[in-house]
Amino acid sequence: MKKVNYEEAVHVYGRIWMLSAFVMMLMIPTSIGVYYGAWPELSGVVKGLLGVAPIFWTVAVIEIITYTPMLGSGGSYLGFVTGNLTNLKVPCALYAMENAKVKQGTLEGEVISTIAIATSSIVTTIIIAVGVLMLTPLTPILNSDFLKPAFDNILPALFGGLAVVYVSKNWKIAMAPLIFMITLFVWIPSLAHSVSVLVPVGSLIAIVVARLLYVKGHL
Repeated sequence: MKKVNYEEAVHVYGRIWMLSAFVMMLMIPTSIGVYYGAWPELSGVVKGLLGVAPIFWTVAVIEIITYTPMLGSGGSYLGFVTGNLTNLKVPCALYAMENAKVKQGTLEGEVISTIAIATSSIVTTIIIAVGVLMLTPLTPILNSDFLKPAFDNILPALFGGLAVVYVSKNWKIAMAPLIFMITLFVWIPSLAHSVSVLVPVGSLIAIVVARLLYVKGHL
């Protein structure tokens, strides 16, 4: 019996589940259309896609190039199927690898990353399910003025904590993209809605700076 390599198995099952998820997502609008006998006009679909598809496709390609080396094969397949990488999956994976003291790009790092993303997906699903069931009784509490400042600062608090760890470890490399992004967002605040597109820009700046510092002997 042929022994299956871990990487080969990850790619085989990853492709199967990604294609399965893709088909399932398409089946939802298809099932609705079949049940109600209502189908959108092709011109309307094309017009709608032309407005949003180029943006999503661009972001998708950028995220694949940026996040795959961080998450590994298994984590990438799972993360891209379950979604919300920038805000949830990537921070969970990085924090888990940090606590486990494993490096990105290693087999150990990939295993920890995959476990972290899987756990995050399960917990998120449970929380969403509980949230849907408790939405009505909890709405007055969640919309209260007392909790509003906390909800407004969840992501800054999350990424601030991660930034302290990684900036302190590699401050020479981190300062250049950090200063660039702060200056950019202060100068053009509207770009705050394009964070996903700007992540690779920061990564590219960090790579260039790291190379220059290495050549100069400062790393």
